[in-house]
Amino acid sequence: MDQKLQNQVAIITGANSGIGAGVSAAVAAAGSTVVINYPFPALQPAAEAVLKNITSQGGNGIVYCCDVSKEEEVQQMFAAVVRQFGTVDILVNNAGIQEDAPFEEMTLDQWNAVLGINLTGQFLCAREAIREFLRRGIDPAKSKAAGKIICISSVHEVIPWAGHANYASSKGGIMMLMKSMAQEFAPKKIRINSICPGAIQTPINKAAWDTPEALQSLLTLIPYQRIGEPDDIGKAAVWLASDDSDYVTGASLFVDGGMTLYPGFSTNG
Repeated sequence: MDQKLQNQVAIITGANSGIGAGVSAAVAAAGSTVVINYPFPALQPAAEAVLKNITSQGGNGIVYCCDVSKEEEVQQMFAAVVRQFGTVDILVNNAGIQEDAPFEEMTLDQWNAVLGINLTGQFLCAREAIREFLRRGIDPAKSKAAGKIICISSVHEVIPWAGHANYASSKGGIMMLMKSMAQEFAPKKIRINSICPGAIQTPINKAAWDTPEALQSLLTLIPYQRIGEPDDIGKAAVWLASDDSDYVTGASLFVDGGMTLYPGFSTNG
């Protein structure tokens, strides 16, 4: 891969598996030093395995434990990265969870847990990143932009999802958070965009693809007739973080094999 992100520092939240791991590998291959965030100590071995894969390919990075829903921990993470590497150039706001339940049975704890990680976590990390971008300003040796934030959203920022009201609400909130930040900070040359994955083969949705029957049912929702891979999101993240997309801000990039094309209408509804 071209070194489009050479000498830049990228924090990827929730990077111990799935999409976060795929994005970390792609961003590292493009030249960034990556900070592989994971949420609690028990997941350190998984994060270290992601880092080992990156370093074995010639990339650089560290792992860092931080619960993105906790303000103090987020502030400590950004301060530690700036102390070690001098700055942060790229934030990929990826950390996310699901706590599914029928709406009438959903508990306040389930609601708050998902909103806390998926939406508040993105706010807290983006705020610290923007503060650092504003402090540093543009370094033309690295990028035309002062900083880049990529919010990992979902097709469910636009597709309602019964039984997942907390998750869908968090992703709809990410869309408006991203666009509001992009509008506010475009004059400062800070670019903020979202990637909206469809069905990606990761542990969070294993039940949807782990058997031939489940996969076939899933493919009825995907016109392109394949499930996505974390690397599909990684490649999109590299593009959005690079100067190749310098005129792109406030955009939701759907990487979904056509899931948002309302496939039920492909045969006239």
